[in-house]
Amino acid sequence: MAETRYGRLLADGLWHNNPALVQILGLCPLLAVTGSVANGLGMGLATTAVLVASNVTVSLIRGLVRPEVRIPVYVLVIASFVTAVELLMNAWFYDLYKVLGIFVPLIVTNCTIIGRAEAFASRNRVLPAALDGLAMGLGFTAVLVTLGGLREVVGQGTLFSQMGVMFGEALAGLEITVIPDYRGFLVAILPPGAFLGMGLLIALKNVIDRRAARRRTAAVAVAAPAPEAG
Repeated sequence: MAETRYGRLLADGLWHNNPALVQILGLCPLLAVTGSVANGLGMGLATTAVLVASNVTVSLIRGLVRPEVRIPVYVLVIASFVTAVELLMNAWFYDLYKVLGIFVPLIVTNCTIIGRAEAFASRNRVLPAALDGLAMGLGFTAVLVTLGGLREVVGQGTLFSQMGVMFGEALAGLEITVIPDYRGFLVAILPPGAFLGMGLLIALKNVIDRRAARRRTAAVAVAAPAPEAG
């Protein structure tokens, strides 16, 4: 039963209730920083770290916080972890920190984080709360990376550029030229390109879900016994 519940938490965060594709939350950083895979991955991992840490903390203190002050306390918890992530990024990933800029401290305003703290972590034990934060964070990161890759290929004709800002000189040469002699498509790099890419990802998910639903319906119809004649 426990494995089924934990599996459901992972499936919800990664797909069925994905914060970006289904809940449509946290779109400000998602649309602003996804000009490349490296930027999307950096913002996604920072958001995931804050999600897991804040979910665990809210779950631990849920019996100590009075209901009327719970939201300010949750915001204080989230702001503390965002500050810690910002300082760590400034110290260890300074080039990435400069690229992401103001959107790192703005993680504290990400509705996904306060939403999971209020809707899930404050009502569940530590382990499910941590798993929920991890699944939601990874689902959010997957969308950031996918959208970053899409915009990078269409906008610049490359993939995995600037990976050195996250992984150092070892992966600085990971850049792949997908479209040789490409002059670029400026719209893909600008905010309108982010909106278009996000719309395509949401539409793709809906198409996949509808096809899966039709297959399940057809399988049930085949498996159902035929009514007896007469």
